[in-house]
Amino acid sequence: MSLPEAEVTGWARWVIEDGLGACEALLANTSGPFCFGAAPTLADVCLVPQLYNGRRFGCDLSRFSRLLAAEKACAALPAFADAAPERQGDAE
Repeated sequence: MSLPEAEVTGWARWVIEDGLGACEALLANTSGPFCFGAAPTLADVCLVPQLYNGRRFGCDLSRFSRLLAAEKACAALPAFADAAPERQGDAE
């Protein structure tokens, strides 16, 4: 059984926004610039691709200011920049 693309996209958007909302609340009282302090952790490694997927599925990320700040700090590091999907050899 195949679902309509709009239904799949809507579900993905809902799940991503719900998860990001929980992360934003979790990090609300933490210092940065990364998720949990001055250095990236596994939380940052997981966050960056989830924000990428959020954009891919058309999520409104503007309410996640703390997450976007952590993503910006990650993007300034060569390891994160080099791992971006569009920088991969098989990127379409």
